[in-house]
Amino acid sequence: MITFPLLNLELNINKVAFTVLGVPIYWYAILIVASLALAIFLCKKNNGKYNIKFDDIIDLSIILIPVAFICARLYYVLFNLKSYTNFASILNIKDGGLAIYGGIIGGAIVVYIFCKKKNIKILDLLDYIVPYLALGQAIGRWGNFINIEAYGTTTNLPWKMGIETINGIQYVHPTFLYESICTFIIFIILMHLSKRRKFSGEITYLYLILYSFIRFFIEGLRIDSLMLGGFRISQIVSIMLFITFSIVYYKNIRESNN
Repeated sequence: MITFPLLNLELNINKVAFTVLGVPIYWYAILIVASLALAIFLCKKNNGKYNIKFDDIIDLSIILIPVAFICARLYYVLFNLKSYTNFASILNIKDGGLAIYGGIIGGAIVVYIFCKKKNIKILDLLDYIVPYLALGQAIGRWGNFINIEAYGTTTNLPWKMGIETINGIQYVHPTFLYESICTFIIFIILMHLSKRRKFSGEITYLYLILYSFIRFFIEGLRIDSLMLGGFRISQIVSIMLFITFSIVYYKNIRESNN
């Protein structure tokens, strides 16, 4: 059971949406597929933007989507090995266990190779697709809500979320909601700025700057962070991305204004 006292709301959501020939279809998977379908639909509407053809987006997606998911899973597993005792448990993602930074790394490698083979400007292609990555994150985080995962530490703030534990209802930060709202705002910002892009890579750099900034603080509230020693891995990665791409963005802005 999940409760939101501020809204006087109590929810009991089954992780399984429905079954097909006895095979359970999970809400987590439905939300991921829905976010991908929406992203592809929006990409089609912007066919030709930055001289990127929609046909190339389709060709890229065939490779990018599975590789990004595999890398997101491997990243999560590698930094959480103690939770996986056999190969079958690694393949079981119905309860979540995907790390967005792993997906971004894997996706970036695929995009680089794809652009080299197709002779496409990589920063133009990234600028074309990254706003929809932010939108996909905003939608996908609701899968964490349904799975009752990726929540934060205990809190008494008015917007607290109640989850049922062996010790009764525990009130926690709804960090899934924080990130969903923030990434949707990032999507809106990027879509607005993409109409008057000043240089190739501007939208990509801004995404990395904005997302790493909000992820650093949200990660600090979570109780399920992947750890490296005594440090939260996502916070380390966030700091590195924020500093690196803030410098790159500032340098490009100065050059574009000269």
